[in-house]
Amino acid sequence: MEELIAYCGIDCFICPAYIATRKVDVTELEKIALEWTKKFGKEITPESIACDGCTSGSERVSGYCLACEYASAASGAASLTCAHCDEYACEKLEACPAFEAKGREALDKDPRGALDR
Repeated sequence: MEELIAYCGIDCFICPAYIATRKVDVTELEKIALEWTKKFGKEITPESIACDGCTSGSERVSGYCLACEYASAASGAASLTCAHCDEYACEKLEACPAFEAKGREALDKDPRGALDR
């Protein structure tokens, strides 16, 4: 099964914003933005969540992912994901809710050649 794993371990293929972006479904992006605005208590626009995945090489990345300290650290270290970093799993990553929820599992089995753990 093909996967696109974010720096922190989120599986982009199950992310609703990624799915709606790939389908070019503006109505779904609007719905997700409204839902996330309510959930997170800050204004989120459909344009700000359009995303091709932070590790995809695309310039179209969710505003949240652009501001993500894990993505910044990993991309700055030229790592494919945090699993490829010499400091994996650092305290910063361990504090990430996405990492603890499912990210660790995804990164530990990263199909792009993460270190055997």
